[in-house]
Amino acid sequence: MQLNGIHHLTAVTAQASRNHAFYTQMLGQRLAKKTVNQDDVSAYHLFYTDGEARPGTDLTFFDWPAAREKRGTHSIVRTGLRVATEDSLRWWAARFAAEAVTQGTIAVRDGRLTLDFEDFEGQRLAMVVDADPREPARPWARSPVPAEHQILGLGPITISVPRLEPTERLLTTVLNMRKAREYPIDGDTVHVFEMGPGGAAAELHVIVQPGLPIARQGAGGVHHVAFRTTTADYEAWTLRLEGLGVPSSGPVDRYYFKSLYFREPNGILFELATDEPGFAVDEPLESLGEKLALPPFLEGRRKEIEAGLKPLL
Repeated sequence: MQLNGIHHLTAVTAQASRNHAFYTQMLGQRLAKKTVNQDDVSAYHLFYTDGEARPGTDLTFFDWPAAREKRGTHSIVRTGLRVATEDSLRWWAARFAAEAVTQGTIAVRDGRLTLDFEDFEGQRLAMVVDADPREPARPWARSPVPAEHQILGLGPITISVPRLEPTERLLTTVLNMRKAREYPIDGDTVHVFEMGPGGAAAELHVIVQPGLPIARQGAGGVHHVAFRTTTADYEAWTLRLEGLGVPSSGPVDRYYFKSLYFREPNGILFELATDEPGFAVDEPLESLGEKLALPPFLEGRRKEIEAGLKPLL
């Protein structure tokens, strides 16, 4: 039983309207689902995806009035966004320079051309050239970014831990990831773990940083990362975690996918999420994200929920 890659990554913003503008207008992603945090309906949960809202392309945000993240270890520290070519990477570098987006310089990291950058809250991101994507591009026709330069999807995701061994045991013996290789970055060692088919869309990078303080979550930080599974394997994963003594949330039905939450040994929140049924379960694919979507168990509270949300535009 294998996980199939990155499903989504959920981060935190304290400025939903500006966040919406950055990810849809600057990065050209599709707002595929405008909903609320099902555990805190006062907050938006915004899902930015490719043109067909496929699993593995979801970069999502909780809208919370939080202070900025305090950076450190025990945390998810960078989110990779895959693009197709070196030409695309250079196009993005020029776009960021023109719009004064904080960025680094193009460099080779783990054999891939990479451009680190940050959003307006310090969310750490990277454009990564994926020369051999496992799935074809599905661009968004209404994106301000030309189709050939649009983001293909997520990956790799990088987490920081003070010690490798406890995390490695969970990744390999519980989640069946494969330790593939390692590489240096700024004096630290990064260990690469693969899922399923491998490739940038199915990699978790673990950087060992014992000298850093423990991070404090906040705006510009990441809440959790989710890995892809299927409805066919979902119950088996639930039983596997239970059988191996890994504390978890137990089954959680998010309506658009089923979830299972647990923490790795340093407290970083992981999720297993099913590819099915997807975002088109309650809206036509062509009009996803154009109105507030609520799962059936929240629909009766629509007026109350809408009254507590600020307009995005």
